[in-house]
Amino acid sequence: MKNLKTACLSIALSLLLSISSQAQNSVPFATKKGKLSEEQLKRWSHLDLLKDSIPGMSVDRVYEELIKNKVGKKVVVAVVDSGVDIEHEDLKSVVWTNKKEIAGNAIDDDKNGYVDDINGWNFLGNSALENLEMTRILKNPDDGSEVYKAAKADYEKMYQENLQGKQQVDFIFNANQTIKEFLKKDKYTLEEVKSIESTDATVNRSKQVMISVISQTGPSFNEDLNDYKDQVYNMLNYNLNKEFDGRKVLGDNPEDLSKKSYGNNVVFGPDKKGALHGTHVAGIIAQTRNNNLGGDGIANNVEIMAIRAVPDGDEYDKDIALSIRYAVDNGAKVINGSFGKSYSPHKQWVYDAIKYAESKDVLIVHAAGNDAKDIDVENNFPNDSDDKKTEFASNVITVGALNYEYGTTIMAPFSNYGKLNVDVYAPGMKIYATTPNNSYKYEQGTSMASPNVAGVAALIRSYFPNLKAKQVKYILMNSGIAIDSNVEVGGDPKDLRPFNQLSASGKIVNAYNAFKMAEKMSQKTKKKKVRG
Repeated sequence: MKNLKTACLSIALSLLLSISSQAQNSVPFATKKGKLSEEQLKRWSHLDLLKDSIPGMSVDRVYEELIKNKVGKKVVVAVVDSGVDIEHEDLKSVVWTNKKEIAGNAIDDDKNGYVDDINGWNFLGNSALENLEMTRILKNPDDGSEVYKAAKADYEKMYQENLQGKQQVDFIFNANQTIKEFLKKDKYTLEEVKSIESTDATVNRSKQVMISVISQTGPSFNEDLNDYKDQVYNMLNYNLNKEFDGRKVLGDNPEDLSKKSYGNNVVFGPDKKGALHGTHVAGIIAQTRNNNLGGDGIANNVEIMAIRAVPDGDEYDKDIALSIRYAVDNGAKVINGSFGKSYSPHKQWVYDAIKYAESKDVLIVHAAGNDAKDIDVENNFPNDSDDKKTEFASNVITVGALNYEYGTTIMAPFSNYGKLNVDVYAPGMKIYATTPNNSYKYEQGTSMASPNVAGVAALIRSYFPNLKAKQVKYILMNSGIAIDSNVEVGGDPKDLRPFNQLSASGKIVNAYNAFKMAEKMSQKTKKKKVRG
C-alpha cells in the first residue's frame, strides 16, 4: 500500500538526509524516567499507563484481574494483508481452518468459488509487486479531470523524492562498502568504526557516515539498509514504473468485479519473505501468550484467517472488496486492514463490501496511514465516509499510532490524524511480533496500531459475544484514556496541538476499561433481551 509502505520510506529518507546534510479517564503527562528495558519494549503495548507511565493498552491487567476463570468464545479475525506465514511456530496453533473444505482434493467443496481454501485465500496469486494507484491512473489518457491532475502532481513529487532517496541510499551503501573493505570484514560494530584511524579522506568520510547510521538505526543497520534499498529500488522499478504491469502474472482483469475465481490458496504467497507485513500483523493480534516465544498476542481465543490482497505497491479495489466479502462469508467477526492509498477508482466496490460486512455484524479495524497528514482534508482509502464528514457505516474504526514515550511525543511522528476520520490511537511504534520463518522483529506504523485494536476488539467479542460490532466500536472509542495535553504532530516540536483534536474520541485505546465497559453493556443487553 502507498501510505504504509512509503511511511518507512519517508522516515528513512529524513534520516538519510540528516546524515548527508484508570481511576480516571483523563491523565496529566507523567513521563517515564529512564529508557524502557528490552523486556518492557517488547511488551509495551500490553503495559498500563498509570502503573508504568507507558501508554500501553493495559492488556496484562485484563488477564490478571478481569478474565480469570471466564471462558470465551472462539473469534475469527481476518487479516487482509500481504500474506501470513501460517507455519510460524508462534502462529500455527491459531490459524483458521475452513471445515467445509477438504484439503488437497482440488475441489471447491463448499462451492464458494475458491478451491481448497483451507486457511483463507490469496487474491494475488504469484504476483508480489505492483504499481501505485497514481501510476495506474497515469497509464490512461489525460482526461483533464481533477483526479488525473492530482495523480500527476503526486506522481512527479514522489518520483523526484525517490530519485533523491536512491542517491542517498547508494551513497550510504558505498560508505558501508568502504568500511567493510578497510576492516576486511562484512559485519562490524559501532565501536570498530569509531576506532578507525586513516589518512584516507574517503575512509574518514565513510567513517562519519556509518557512525551516524549505526547510532540512529542500531546493530541491525545492515538489514535495515538492505530493506530501505529494496523499498527505494522497488518504488522506482515497479511502483512508479508506468511500463510495469504486475497484474499480468495473475491473469485477472481488475476492472471486472464479477470474476472472482482467481488467485490460489497459498496464503503466504510465492515467497514467505513477502509475507513479513501480514505475519507481523497477525502476530500482534494472536501470537501465543506466555509460551516463551517472541512476544504475546493481544487476544487469547482467536483464529487468524489469512487473506492475501496487499502487494508491494497499491492494492486493487477489486481484491479488497472481495477480501472483505470472503472474510464475512466465512465467519470472521473482526477484519483487520493495515493498508490504504490516496486514490481509489472503484471505491464504491469497497464501500458496498463494508456495508455488507455491517449487515452481517462484522467489525472492520483500519489503519489511518503513515503520511503525517490530516485525513479530514486529504484522501485516505478505504474509509467509511465518502465526503469525509458523514459516516455511511457503523462498523469501521480507524486507528492512529502512538509512540511508547508518554509526553509531548506520544503521537507517532508518521501517524495520520483527523478530528472526524481518525477514531482512536493505539501503540504503533516499535512493536515486537512474528515475522516469516520463525523469526521476530520490531516494526512500526499505523499498520501495527490497527491490529492492536483488532486484538482488543476480538477479546471483547470473545467474552461478550452478544455485543454487536457497532457496540464494540462504541466501547473502544469511549472507554479509552483521554489525553488533555498538547502533543507534537508529524514529529515537529514546533507543531504542538491538543491531542483531543486529532481524533474523534481524543482517546487512546485501553483494553482494561473496554473490558469493564463491555461487561456492563453486555449485562444490560441481556436484560433488555429478557424483558423483550
